[in-house]
Amino acid sequence: MPKTLTLPALPEDVRGLAAGDEVLLRGRIVTGREAAHRYLATHDDPQVRRWTEGAVLYHCGPVVARAPGGGWRFVAAGPSASGRQEPWEAEVIARYGLRGVLGKGGMGPRTLEALRAHGAVYLHAAGGLAVSLARHVTRVLDVARLDALGVTEAIWLAEVDDFPAVVTMDAHGETLHAPGAEAPETTPAPG
Repeated sequence: MPKTLTLPALPEDVRGLAAGDEVLLRGRIVTGREAAHRYLATHDDPQVRRWTEGAVLYHCGPVVARAPGGGWRFVAAGPSASGRQEPWEAEVIARYGLRGVLGKGGMGPRTLEALRAHGAVYLHAAGGLAVSLARHVTRVLDVARLDALGVTEAIWLAEVDDFPAVVTMDAHGETLHAPGAEAPETTPAPG
């Protein structure tokens, strides 16, 4: 039976999760891939900080469309490979008060240590289900850095309901990912 994780979450909510737990996310998530991580790791953005405290950062470059009546909607929202964010993730978790990271493929030892230190988890979302996962995004609330980063790399704030995931790295330092299985670390590009 999946556990429900309501966002924004408190550290104790997340510390109650263990590697292997199935979860359904409810509340706000923020998207961000490599370009967003490079920016967030080197900048203190007050707008994004308001969004991220207690939230989950989703490694996703959503396909978006204009919603009827204005605003945006996610058409497809599949996970990106998380290992590409490893050079910046620990700093982003610490700087922005995240309670979770969502993606696919797992992450490396620096992120695992940051999850433990800051009371956060890594959540794995099933790849290949981008349209189905987008149905769990009930509302797009805002977007940051759209002009600077473009639609796919922008930082989106959205609400989700019953978004399915599995905890594969927990706040106690446990991981379901084999050592060395994560994507190789890369040298961060200049911010």
